[in-house]
Amino acid sequence: MGNPFLALENLTKAFGGVVAVNDLSFAVDRGTVTSVIGPNGAGKTTMFNLITGFAVPTSGQVRFGGMVISGQRPHRIAALGFARTFQNVQIFPEMTALENVMVGRHLQSEAGLFRSFIVPPFFRREERQIRADAAKWLDFAGMADLGDVPAGSLPLGSQRLLEIARALAAEPKLLLLDEPASGLNARETLVMGRMIARIREMGITVLLVEHDMELVMEVSDKVVVVNFGSRIAYGTPAEVQLNPDVIAAYLGE
Repeated sequence: MGNPFLALENLTKAFGGVVAVNDLSFAVDRGTVTSVIGPNGAGKTTMFNLITGFAVPTSGQVRFGGMVISGQRPHRIAALGFARTFQNVQIFPEMTALENVMVGRHLQSEAGLFRSFIVPPFFRREERQIRADAAKWLDFAGMADLGDVPAGSLPLGSQRLLEIARALAAEPKLLLLDEPASGLNARETLVMGRMIARIREMGITVLLVEHDMELVMEVSDKVVVVNFGSRIAYGTPAEVQLNPDVIAAYLGE
């Protein structure tokens, strides 16, 4: 594999007698969108959990920039420049949309709780900057006029965009998106695809798990296909679409 931006090397995760991820290997190049697709139960979300430290591999490893990160705590992996969204939207419903994005921006804050008491002017300046930065990411998501709206009252499509805006506020090097188009209508999915393309244009690397094949084929540089936790195909969208193993996995023999 050389020294790719992110590499999964013979990654395996077993839960008792069930092997959710089985000897999985692939690489993600910097500044690209790599999508992971596969039937339900193929091990895609478990793979995300292994990458981000929410699960420890049974064997194999994850490398980021050549450094082994598998087995580290989630907050340490996040500090390396990782951010993710979840299959089920994770927002703070009682907080406004702007406040939700500010939560992501606080990961870059220099003022801890103690310092905010002993140096209040510094804290107030930084808080103003965090608010301004959060407003910028809310605008990036096309939600500039929704900053004061409680996040829980937003439609699902806006909540998914909000979750991505909050992740981007942490200034990630790698953004992991877990089924961002789930539950969206055709128009919302189109907006989501455009947003992912803009994120790539900013130089942020994206690892995407998604079931919407039209979206995957539109935004991806490379596609990894998994079935029963194992890789069955890897290549460009055009190459994967013609792969007989992929056709068999999705359509049956």
